[in-house]
Formats: sequence, C-alpha cells, structure tokens
Amino acid sequence: MSSHLVWGIIRNNNAFLLKKRNISKPFSTEANNLTNLSSYRYNGLIHKKSVGIVDAADKKGFTVVYKKASKQHKPKQNVVKRTMKSGPRRSLHKLKRLLNANKYRTDLTKAALRRASAVLRSQKPLPAKKQKVAPKKE
Repeated sequence: MSSHLVWGIIRNNNAFLLKKRNISKPFSTEANNLTNLSSYRYNGLIHKKSVGIVDAADKKGFTVVYKKASKQHKPKQNVVKRTMKSGPRRSLHKLKRLLNANKYRTDLTKAALRRASAVLRSQKPLPAKKQKVAPKKE
C-alpha cells in the first residue's frame, strides 16, 4: 500500500496518538518518530524507510534504528540497529554520514542529529549541587 493511503487511514485514529486540549498538533508515541509529532513526514509506521534514535542498552551512546526498504515484507530482517558509542562528536558525525552518504531519508538528518544529541545530553551526569551551610549561631 502507498504511504499516502496508509497516512490517510491512520491520521486521526491510531494507538500511538496523543490528543490534548488546546494543542494544535497532536503528539505521537510510535517507534522511529524523531520529533514525536503526528505528521506524515516523521511517521515511523507508514514509510518504507524510517529512522529512529534510542538510548544504547548500557546508557553510553545511542542506537540508530532504521528500516531496509528491500526487506519490507520480512519484519524480522526489516529493522537494522547500529549502536554508536565512540564519543559524542564522532558518533554524531557517523550518524550524519550514514544518512547523507547513503541518501537515506536526507530530510530527516537534522531531526536525527537533534534527537541523538538530546539522548547524549541526557546521559551526562548532572553537576553536584553545593550544600548550603547554615549560619553559625553564637
């Protein structure tokens, strides 16, 4: 089926949709949706090729999850996972090269880089807060 037809079917009703009052664009919780917005462009279900960024299993680095268009009818072989742990700068460069050099959904490159850097930022330890010392009473 074409992705436009599937989008027309699932656009207003699906299990991953989060509609709230006073929000113009509903959110979406499906896998491989980089911005978590319910839109045709970022939807991870309907396209033959889609990209997702998740935490690595050991919380060091991130995992790129993408679909192979040629294995569309074989669900087990359809999804490819690549873990990137070689430091933030190098990992982001590898991700950019993976998406642009292979011409794999180049429209999602910027969103993928933002998502990956947000995942890496969330893994950084927070700086320790200084304890407030109570004034001495004489």
